[in-house]
Order: sequence, then C-alpha cells, then structure tokens
Amino acid sequence: MTGRNGDPADDDSPARPEFWRRPGPQREATFARLRAMEQPVLVEDGARGRTFALVRHADVTAASRRPEVFHNAPGATTPPPARWVRALFGESMVNLDGPGHARLRGVVARAFTPRILARAEEDIRRTADRVVAGAGAAGEGTADFVAAVAAPMPFQVLCQMMGIPDEDREDIQTLIDRAAEHIGLERTLTQRLRSPGQGLRALAGMHRIIARIGRQRRDRPGNDLISRLVAPDRDGQHLSARELGAFFSLLLVAGVETTRNALAHGLHLLTAHPEQRELLLGDLDVHLDTAVDEIVRYSTPIHQFRRTIAQEHTGDSSGTGFRPGDRAILFYGSANRDERVFADPDAFDVTRDPNPHLGFGGGGPHYCLGAHLARQEIRAVLRTLFTRYPGAHATAAPQVPPTSFDHRVACLPFRLTAARGTMAV
Repeated sequence: MTGRNGDPADDDSPARPEFWRRPGPQREATFARLRAMEQPVLVEDGARGRTFALVRHADVTAASRRPEVFHNAPGATTPPPARWVRALFGESMVNLDGPGHARLRGVVARAFTPRILARAEEDIRRTADRVVAGAGAAGEGTADFVAAVAAPMPFQVLCQMMGIPDEDREDIQTLIDRAAEHIGLERTLTQRLRSPGQGLRALAGMHRIIARIGRQRRDRPGNDLISRLVAPDRDGQHLSARELGAFFSLLLVAGVETTRNALAHGLHLLTAHPEQRELLLGDLDVHLDTAVDEIVRYSTPIHQFRRTIAQEHTGDSSGTGFRPGDRAILFYGSANRDERVFADPDAFDVTRDPNPHLGFGGGGPHYCLGAHLARQEIRAVLRTLFTRYPGAHATAAPQVPPTSFDHRVACLPFRLTAARGTMAV
C-alpha cells in the first residue's frame, strides 16, 4: 500500500514503529517494493522535516562513504541522545563526524595491535570451548541458546580483551540487562516513565565501574585494551574517563549484541535449512567462512542507522535532491536482499561467494572496527558446537521482539542432540 507520489502510506512505512510489529515476510515484501522504485522513498514529511528511506545496496553504500554529506551527528539512532546525556556520559563515536570522530577512532584503532588481535584469536577459541562445554554440562534437554551460548560468548571475549576483572563482570552484565530492557520496543505508559531513568542509572553505574578500572590501569598498566586506551600514545592522545565509558557502551552494542544475535539466528537458520546444514557440516574447513558471512547477510543484526544531510546533494544513483537538514535511514537488511547485487537474495546459501553484504556497515569512516573479531567469534562457536555436538539444533523459532533498531533474539530453544527427522522448525 502506497500513498501519494508512490510514497509508502503510514501503515506501510519502515520509519514507523508499527511496521516492525509485522511478520518478517511482510516486511521483506514491503522492502522489495521500495527497492523497485526509481529513487529513495520519502517516508516522513512534516514539522520535523523530511526523512528518506535508503533501501538499495548502492544507495546505502554511497551514503556510508560520503561523510561530508551524510552526517552521523546529532545521532545515528532514534531519538538522538540529548545534549545533557552526551555531556554526562561522553560522545559515542557512532554519533560523531570529522576530526572528533577521527581522533577517537584513531586512538581506538592504534590499540588494536597485531599482538592484541593475535591474543584475542586464542582467547576466542578458548572461550568458545568453555562456553559450549558449559552448555553441554547442563545436559541435553531443551535450553535457551541465547542464555547458554550466544550471549556469554561475545560478552566474555569483550571483557577478556578489555581486561575487566572477573569480580566486575557479573555487575556489568546486570547493568547491561537493565539498560537494554526496553530499547526499540513499544512500551506501556509505566514503562515509558520508568525505563529512561532505569536505563540511565544502569549506564551511569557501568561507567563508574569502567572509569575505576581505567584509573587503576593508568597507575598499573596491564597487557589489555583498557591499558592501551588510557595511556597516551606518541602524539599524547588517549581516552578520557568519559570517552572510555562511551566506547565501552558502544562495544556492548557493536561487539556483543550484534554477535549474540547473529549466533542465535545462525543456529535457527541452519536448523530450518537442513540441506545447508548438511553442506556446512560436510566440510567445515571449506564452507565455514562463507557460512558466517551468509548468516550475517541473511539475518542482518542491525536493522538501521540514520544520517542527517549536511549539504545540498543529488543522490549518486537516484538523482534525489537532498537538502540540508533532511534525514536518511540506511536500511541494511533491505540492502542485503537487493536483487541487483545478490542472486536469489531470499535464499539462505552457505556457499554464497562473493557476498558483499552490509552487515558490518557500508564502508567509510564508520565501518565496524570489530568486524574481523565478530567473524572469528561466530566461526569459533559454530566449529566448536558442531564438532562436539553435530546434532545441535533449534527446537522452535526464535523469539524476536518487534524492535526497529536491531534484529534481536530474546530466546531460542535448542537441544544439543537430535533424533533423525526432528530438526525442522
């Protein structure tokens, strides 16, 4: 259903929360119709200005690689963070542009030395072994894959890399759960009144823990990421306490939530497509890398980020006239199903190659710094899981909350072993 001039009607617009309560196939059908239009679709035009949906692979890529036109500031998420929130908790890299973003990203990038990354690869393998073994120790009955494997894996890897002491990890996990409880969800009036305060208190508590660890590492540096981030480099650049807290918060979304969701979607997809599962398990060495990228493409852990137009611009592939102050929504899941780029895009194919998906962003200065680590984590879990338990499978469809920001999996029932013919969901 569309409105005037081919624009989507209110109940068919991916810019509205109601859209994300629809079943996945209905949303995919809408995005397919939007991709067939000649130019980015105007999805909002009112007192707050114009907002366009970028749904094609080429348009999302072009916007990602034109930071002088498509700004992340004042915020890449909706709503953008208030000024007092930014002043209190620090600026997140995802909401910065230009020199401010370049400085923070430069400090962070220099901390990811080859030695750190090599040690992380060893830690990832050990963590995958430990997490999968823990799931096995709980028995072979039905359990929640998110709680047993998908959530603890990236969280433990992040804490190990950052150098978070064991005694602080449980407190941080509790605060994360409180802060993220209602993100992207339709809420009751009571939840709308309570959740901002609850989330900010949890975030403040987490920042206090990270700031304390940062102070300790400045005095007594260790061989971890926090020590490298708070110590001045050759140019005197380092992260302040607020910047360190903001970076850790960003990692919890970019490095933990997305990997968690990709792992959960991956087990479900391999269960729902037994022929692809058989192909993968037939030769993990050959197909594991392409399978990981296909899981990321097909599930796309982050639905969208937003940009604000900073200057007059004619769309690279569409001819759309953008004006300063306009907003654009980059829909990564739609771009990852673009018929112009992917053959049979709705098919889940673990051998797909090439696979130029945008699951980690469309390139440019905001491309995910942790893409390599995320791939390593997904690869390590799948290899360990299916080597130890070839029959591991989901026993029901994932519980997916209707969020407009991330493709979150709240729960995925699974078993480690299966009788013949019981793995379809």
